[in-house]
Amino acid sequence: MEHSIQKKLENLLKLQEIDSKIFEIKKVRGALPEEVQDLEDELVGYNTRLDNFNADIENKNNDIEDLKNKVKEAKKLIKKYKDQQMNVRNNREYDAISKEIELQELDSKIFVKKSGENEVKIEEIKEEIKATKKVIKEKNGILKSKKEDLDVLSEESQEEEKKLDSLKTKASKKIEASLLLSYEKLVERQRNSLAVVKVSRNACGGCFNVVPAQRQAEIKEKKKIILCEYCGRILADVITEVVEEKPKKRTKRKTTTTKKATAKKK
Repeated sequence: MEHSIQKKLENLLKLQEIDSKIFEIKKVRGALPEEVQDLEDELVGYNTRLDNFNADIENKNNDIEDLKNKVKEAKKLIKKYKDQQMNVRNNREYDAISKEIELQELDSKIFVKKSGENEVKIEEIKEEIKATKKVIKEKNGILKSKKEDLDVLSEESQEEEKKLDSLKTKASKKIEASLLLSYEKLVERQRNSLAVVKVSRNACGGCFNVVPAQRQAEIKEKKKIILCEYCGRILADVITEVVEEKPKKRTKRKTTTTKKATAKKK
Protein backbone atom coordinates (compact mmCIF):
# COMPACT_ATOMS: atom_id res chain seq x y z
CA MET A 1 0.00 0.00 0.00
CA GLU A 2 2.87 2.38 0.91
CA HIS A 3 4.53 1.71 -2.41
CA SER A 4 1.19 2.36 -4.16
CA ILE A 5 0.76 5.80 -2.54
CA GLN A 6 4.40 6.64 -3.19
CA LYS A 7 3.98 5.75 -6.87
CA LYS A 8 0.81 7.84 -7.10
CA LEU A 9 2.64 10.85 -5.67
CA GLU A 10 5.56 10.33 -8.06
CA ASN A 11 3.17 10.18 -11.02
CA LEU A 12 1.41 13.32 -9.80
CA LEU A 13 4.72 15.16 -9.48
CA LYS A 14 5.69 14.15 -13.04
CA LEU A 15 2.34 15.37 -14.36
CA GLN A 16 2.72 18.60 -12.38
CA GLU A 17 6.18 19.16 -13.84
CA ILE A 18 4.76 18.84 -17.38
CA ASP A 19 1.81 21.12 -16.58
CA SER A 20 4.16 23.72 -15.09
CA LYS A 21 6.18 23.79 -18.32
CA ILE A 22 2.98 24.18 -20.36
CA PHE A 23 1.91 26.98 -18.00
CA GLU A 24 5.22 28.80 -18.53
CA ILE A 25 4.77 28.60 -22.32
CA LYS A 26 1.24 29.98 -22.06
CA LYS A 27 2.42 32.71 -19.68
CA VAL A 28 4.71 34.03 -22.41
CA ARG A 29 1.61 34.67 -24.52
CA GLY A 30 0.19 36.69 -21.67
CA ALA A 31 -3.44 37.71 -21.94
CA LEU A 32 -3.48 37.44 -25.75
CA PRO A 33 -5.47 34.18 -25.96
CA GLU A 34 -8.14 35.55 -23.60
CA GLU A 35 -8.23 38.87 -25.47
CA VAL A 36 -8.68 37.06 -28.80
CA GLN A 37 -11.45 34.90 -27.31
CA ASP A 38 -13.17 37.94 -25.80
CA LEU A 39 -13.06 39.77 -29.13
CA GLU A 40 -14.45 36.75 -30.97
CA ASP A 41 -17.27 36.49 -28.41
CA GLU A 42 -17.96 40.21 -28.77
CA LEU A 43 -18.16 39.89 -32.55
CA VAL A 44 -20.62 37.00 -32.23
CA GLY A 45 -22.74 39.29 -30.04
CA TYR A 46 -22.55 42.19 -32.51
CA ASN A 47 -23.43 39.95 -35.45
CA THR A 48 -26.37 38.53 -33.51
CA ARG A 49 -27.47 42.10 -32.85
CA LEU A 50 -27.28 42.79 -36.59
CA ASP A 51 -29.43 39.73 -37.29
CA ASN A 52 -31.96 40.92 -34.72
CA PHE A 53 -32.02 44.40 -36.25
CA ASN A 54 -32.63 42.98 -39.72
CA ALA A 55 -35.35 40.68 -38.40
CA ASP A 56 -36.96 43.67 -36.64
CA ILE A 57 -36.93 45.68 -39.87
CA GLU A 58 -38.49 42.78 -41.74
CA ASN A 59 -41.24 42.46 -39.09
CA LYS A 60 -41.92 46.18 -39.16
CA ASN A 61 -42.10 46.19 -42.98
CA ASN A 62 -44.61 43.34 -42.76
CA ASP A 63 -46.61 45.37 -40.20
CA ILE A 64 -46.53 48.40 -42.49
CA GLU A 65 -47.79 46.30 -45.38
CA ASP A 66 -50.54 44.88 -43.17
CA LEU A 67 -51.52 48.36 -41.96
CA LYS A 68 -51.67 49.66 -45.54
CA ASN A 69 -54.03 46.80 -46.44
CA LYS A 70 -56.18 47.69 -43.44
CA VAL A 71 -56.34 51.31 -44.60
CA LYS A 72 -57.47 50.12 -48.04
CA GLU A 73 -60.15 47.93 -46.43
CA ALA A 74 -61.28 50.85 -44.25
CA LYS A 75 -61.58 53.10 -47.33
CA LYS A 76 -63.65 50.46 -49.14
CA LEU A 77 -65.98 50.19 -46.16
CA ILE A 78 -66.30 53.99 -45.92
CA LYS A 79 -67.28 54.14 -49.60
CA LYS A 80 -69.74 51.28 -49.10
CA TYR A 81 -71.35 52.94 -46.05
CA LYS A 82 -71.60 56.29 -47.86
CA ASP A 83 -73.41 54.56 -50.72
CA GLN A 84 -75.77 52.98 -48.20
CA GLN A 85 -76.48 56.35 -46.65
CA MET A 86 -78.07 57.44 -49.93
CA ASN A 87 -80.73 54.73 -49.54
CA VAL A 88 -81.63 54.92 -45.85
CA ARG A 89 -85.28 54.89 -44.82
CA ASN A 90 -85.00 56.86 -41.59
CA ASN A 91 -82.70 58.97 -39.42
CA ARG A 92 -81.88 56.05 -37.16
CA GLU A 93 -80.35 54.07 -40.04
CA TYR A 94 -78.53 57.20 -41.23
CA ASP A 95 -77.04 57.82 -37.79
CA ALA A 96 -75.96 54.17 -37.44
CA ILE A 97 -74.19 54.23 -40.81
CA SER A 98 -72.61 57.60 -39.98
CA LYS A 99 -71.24 56.07 -36.82
CA GLU A 100 -69.67 53.21 -38.79
CA ILE A 101 -68.13 55.69 -41.21
CA GLU A 102 -66.61 57.63 -38.28
CA LEU A 103 -65.19 54.44 -36.78
CA GLN A 104 -63.63 53.39 -40.09
CA GLU A 105 -62.16 56.86 -40.62
CA LEU A 106 -60.73 56.78 -37.08
CA ASP A 107 -59.28 53.30 -37.64
CA SER A 108 -57.80 54.45 -40.94
CA LYS A 109 -56.05 57.38 -39.20
CA ILE A 110 -54.70 55.02 -36.50
CA PHE A 111 -53.40 52.61 -39.14
CA VAL A 112 -51.69 55.44 -41.02
CA LYS A 113 -50.17 56.76 -37.76
CA LYS A 114 -48.85 53.31 -36.77
CA SER A 115 -47.45 52.81 -40.23
CA GLY A 116 -45.61 56.13 -39.97
CA GLU A 117 -44.25 55.24 -36.53
CA ASN A 118 -42.92 51.96 -37.90
CA GLU A 119 -41.20 53.78 -40.75
CA VAL A 120 -39.52 56.12 -38.23
CA LYS A 121 -38.40 53.11 -36.14
CA ILE A 122 -37.01 51.44 -39.26
CA GLU A 123 -34.86 54.50 -39.94
CA GLU A 124 -33.65 54.47 -36.33
CA ILE A 125 -32.78 50.78 -36.60
CA LYS A 126 -30.90 51.44 -39.84
CA GLU A 127 -28.78 54.01 -37.96
CA GLU A 128 -28.14 51.39 -35.27
CA ILE A 129 -27.10 48.92 -37.98
CA LYS A 130 -24.74 51.48 -39.45
CA ALA A 131 -23.12 52.14 -36.04
CA THR A 132 -22.91 48.41 -35.26
CA LYS A 133 -21.23 47.66 -38.60
CA LYS A 134 -18.67 50.36 -37.84
CA VAL A 135 -17.90 48.78 -34.46
CA ILE A 136 -17.66 45.32 -36.09
CA LYS A 137 -15.16 46.66 -38.61
CA GLU A 138 -13.02 48.18 -35.83
CA LYS A 139 -13.19 45.03 -33.71
CA ASN A 140 -12.25 42.85 -36.69
CA GLY A 141 -9.18 45.02 -37.26
CA ILE A 142 -8.09 44.66 -33.63
CA LEU A 143 -8.83 40.92 -33.69
CA LYS A 144 -6.76 40.42 -36.84
CA SER A 145 -3.78 42.23 -35.27
CA LYS A 146 -3.98 40.26 -32.01
CA LYS A 147 -4.37 36.96 -33.86
CA GLU A 148 -1.21 37.70 -35.86
CA ASP A 149 0.71 38.40 -32.64
CA LEU A 150 -0.65 35.22 -31.07
CA ASP A 151 0.24 33.15 -34.15
CA VAL A 152 3.83 34.38 -33.99
CA LEU A 153 4.13 33.41 -30.31
CA SER A 154 2.37 30.07 -30.88
CA GLU A 155 4.65 29.13 -33.78
CA GLU A 156 7.72 29.71 -31.61
CA SER A 157 6.59 27.15 -29.03
CA GLN A 158 4.42 24.90 -31.20
CA GLU A 159 6.80 21.92 -31.34
CA GLU A 160 7.63 22.04 -27.64
CA GLU A 161 3.96 22.32 -26.73
CA LYS A 162 3.09 19.30 -28.88
CA LYS A 163 5.74 17.23 -27.12
CA LEU A 164 4.52 18.35 -23.71
CA ASP A 165 0.90 17.59 -24.62
CA SER A 166 1.95 14.11 -25.69
CA LEU A 167 3.88 13.60 -22.45
CA LYS A 168 0.92 14.91 -20.46
CA THR A 169 -1.42 12.40 -22.12
CA LYS A 170 0.94 9.53 -21.25
CA ALA A 171 1.46 10.77 -17.69
CA SER A 172 -2.30 11.22 -17.16
CA LYS A 173 -2.94 7.59 -18.10
CA LYS A 174 -0.80 6.45 -15.17
CA ILE A 175 -3.10 8.21 -12.68
CA GLU A 176 -6.46 6.80 -11.64
CA ALA A 177 -9.52 8.71 -12.91
CA SER A 178 -10.80 10.04 -9.56
CA LEU A 179 -7.35 11.28 -8.49
CA LEU A 180 -6.74 12.83 -11.91
CA LEU A 181 -10.07 14.66 -11.71
CA SER A 182 -9.16 16.04 -8.26
CA TYR A 183 -5.77 17.11 -9.60
CA GLU A 184 -7.30 18.88 -12.61
CA LYS A 185 -9.75 20.75 -10.38
CA LEU A 186 -6.87 21.90 -8.20
CA VAL A 187 -4.92 23.07 -11.25
CA GLU A 188 -7.91 25.12 -12.45
CA ARG A 189 -8.24 26.78 -9.04
CA GLN A 190 -4.62 27.90 -8.82
CA ARG A 191 -3.35 30.94 -10.71
CA ASN A 192 0.07 29.39 -11.23
CA SER A 193 -1.41 25.93 -12.07
CA LEU A 194 0.43 24.36 -9.13
CA ALA A 195 -1.63 21.53 -7.65
CA VAL A 196 1.16 19.24 -6.40
CA VAL A 197 4.01 20.76 -4.38
CA LYS A 198 6.76 19.86 -1.97
CA VAL A 199 7.38 21.19 1.52
CA SER A 200 10.44 23.39 1.44
CA ARG A 201 11.96 25.18 4.44
CA ASN A 202 9.08 23.94 6.58
CA ALA A 203 6.49 25.63 4.33
CA CYS A 204 4.03 24.61 1.63
CA GLY A 205 5.60 25.12 -1.81
CA GLY A 206 2.35 26.64 -3.07
CA CYS A 207 1.02 29.06 -0.44
CA PHE A 208 4.20 29.21 1.74
CA ASN A 209 2.30 28.65 4.97
CA VAL A 210 4.17 26.73 7.68
CA VAL A 211 3.65 22.96 7.73
CA PRO A 212 3.97 21.50 11.27
CA ALA A 213 6.77 19.01 11.95
CA GLN A 214 4.32 16.18 12.68
CA ARG A 215 2.61 16.84 9.37
CA GLN A 216 5.95 16.79 7.57
CA ALA A 217 6.76 13.43 9.13
CA GLU A 218 3.46 12.03 7.77
CA ILE A 219 4.24 13.43 4.31
CA LYS A 220 7.67 11.78 4.34
CA GLU A 221 6.11 8.41 5.23
CA LYS A 222 3.94 8.60 2.06
CA LYS A 223 1.29 6.32 3.52
CA LYS A 224 -1.54 8.63 2.43
CA ILE A 225 -2.15 11.64 0.22
CA ILE A 226 -1.97 14.78 2.36
CA LEU A 227 -3.33 18.20 1.41
CA CYS A 228 -2.17 21.60 2.60
CA GLU A 229 -4.70 22.79 5.20
CA TYR A 230 -4.44 26.35 3.86
CA CYS A 231 -4.52 26.11 0.03
CA GLY A 232 -5.67 22.50 -0.52
CA ARG A 233 -2.66 21.56 -2.68
CA ILE A 234 -1.28 18.02 -2.58
CA LEU A 235 1.90 17.86 -0.47
CA ALA A 236 3.90 15.18 -2.26
CA ASP A 237 7.27 15.32 -0.48
CA VAL A 238 9.52 17.22 1.91
CA ILE A 239 12.75 18.76 0.71
CA THR A 240 15.45 18.16 3.31
CA GLU A 241 17.64 21.19 3.68
CA VAL A 242 21.35 20.39 3.86
CA VAL A 243 23.01 22.69 6.35
CA GLU A 244 26.68 23.23 5.65
CA GLU A 245 28.83 23.49 8.74
CA LYS A 246 31.06 26.52 8.79
CA PRO A 247 34.74 25.77 9.46
CA LYS A 248 35.85 26.74 12.95
CA LYS A 249 38.26 29.61 13.21
CA ARG A 250 41.66 28.70 14.61
CA THR A 251 42.68 30.70 17.65
CA LYS A 252 46.31 31.75 18.02
CA ARG A 253 47.93 30.40 21.14
CA LYS A 254 50.36 32.59 22.98
CA THR A 255 53.45 30.66 24.07
CA THR A 256 55.12 31.82 27.25
CA THR A 257 58.43 30.16 26.30
CA THR A 258 58.82 32.30 23.21
CA LYS A 259 58.21 35.43 25.23
CA LYS A 260 60.76 34.37 27.85
CA ALA A 261 63.36 33.57 25.21
CA THR A 262 62.87 36.95 23.64
CA ALA A 263 63.22 38.64 26.99
CA LYS A 264 66.55 36.83 27.75
CA LYS A 265 68.05 37.91 24.40
CA LYS A 266 67.24 41.49 25.23
